Amino acid sequence: MRFRAREAGPDAGRPVLLLHGFPQTSRCWAAQLDELGDAGYHPVAFDQRGYSPGARPTDVAAYKPDAIAGDVLAVADALDWDRFDIVGHDFGGSIAWMVAGYHPDRVRTLTIASTPHPAAFRAAYKSGGSDQRERSGYMRAFREGERGAMEASLLADDAAGLRLVFAGLAPDAIHEYVLALSEPGALVAAFDWYRSMSSKASLATPPSSVPTLYVWSDHDPTLGRDAAEATAGLVTGPYRFEVLERVGHWIPELAAPTFNALLLAHLGTNG
Repeated sequence: MRFRAREAGPDAGRPVLLLHGFPQTSRCWAAQLDELGDAGYHPVAFDQRGYSPGARPTDVAAYKPDAIAGDVLAVADALDWDRFDIVGHDFGGSIAWMVAGYHPDRVRTLTIASTPHPAAFRAAYKSGGSDQRERSGYMRAFREGERGAMEASLLADDAAGLRLVFAGLAPDAIHEYVLALSEPGALVAAFDWYRSMSSKASLATPPSSVPTLYVWSDHDPTLGRDAAEATAGLVTGPYRFEVLERVGHWIPELAAPTFNALLLAHLGTNG
């Protein structure tokens, strides 16, 4: 497979791999790429499986979490990175938890925006005392609907429905996301990540034993406080949990200065 990617900083800089979520691309890390590059790191963000034209299988089963996590290690191998820092947001956060949990020998530090540990998310989703199941109604709609139907509706009328998902983001970022997700098969592939979700894989994800920073925002409509706070029980290494108040789901973009400062401090403390 061939992945589109963005990079910054010196080639000899400490490597940082950044994983985007749904329904975005590596564009979501623009502010972090600049900041990390200026600080002497070598950050790389790539458009993940389904989002890159050269890595867009048509089979739903190709989007299982273990396959996507395998892409992360393959990209690191292609870059000749034995060890790297990993940063993830949204679904990219879930994959980052998996990579760090299963391959702590490869991951120097883990930084997560928004996404709780997969096992914490699954427990909150199943709990009768949590609102996570209600928050995750869109996931069930993605999984249960006819493949391609919802995707077509979101792209209709110049992607009017898809544009609503990005409310609050910069117009140029929205334009780039819509352009990428309008490529043939791209949005179907993005939905296939949800169709391939696995409760078994979530529950089996090991705790993170590497230095971990988890940044959650209290105005996130999709990921609630229960799973966010429960994540502490699934980190065995050094752990920092930060809550951003009055910030929505798109933390790397909506709160870039705050997130960047936390990220740089985390990397600097755990060199």
